[in-house]
Amino acid sequence: MSVIDGPRLAPVSGRPATSLVVFLHGYGADGRDLIDIGRSWAPELPDCAFVSPHAPEPCGMAPTGRQWFPLTLRDPTEYWRGAVHAAPALHGFLDAERARLQIAENRIVLVGFSQGTMMALHVGLRRPSAPGAIIGYSGKLAGPEHLGEVKVKPPITLIHGDRDEVLPIDLLFEATDALGAADIPVSFHISPGVGHGIDQRGLLLGLAAVREALG
Repeated sequence: MSVIDGPRLAPVSGRPATSLVVFLHGYGADGRDLIDIGRSWAPELPDCAFVSPHAPEPCGMAPTGRQWFPLTLRDPTEYWRGAVHAAPALHGFLDAERARLQIAENRIVLVGFSQGTMMALHVGLRRPSAPGAIIGYSGKLAGPEHLGEVKVKPPITLIHGDRDEVLPIDLLFEATDALGAADIPVSFHISPGVGHGIDQRGLLLGLAAVREALG
């Protein structure tokens, strides 16, 4: 199993962390890509720590970036197989962070972007107990046909631009339909005019979901 790590932010309060937000970056990026969201959210979450691990593999299409799993975009099953392959490293990382901070699983929120959303959904729904929430931007649910194996049902918020040219917005509806059919609580927001990215409204909605999950 690969060991992963990445940039961290301690709580701005200076007190021990009572919660943790874990950012999972997209294909070809690395942990530095999303950690600045933590800096913008920190004043509203003063006792929360933030971490943004680098995915375990060098990216085949972006030599300076990382990938959770390789993509060819030719095989529709590669998302599921890739998520299964990458899951042990992320599970191990979450276990280590929870033990390091001495916090409960429901005090952890997973926030993903693109391929990171695939990992947040895959791993977050297969933890020993439910995380506080899962928030996914511009992503996809890998292997919706496998949701029958899921035992935990954390609240999920999905946010997607209606001009996304990389992962079309149809994937948002595919995910919400499958999650709803599995009785997993899910809400969604469509970002008008936004491509494969996150706008300010999306960031505010993500922060609101984190605050609701962590009280």
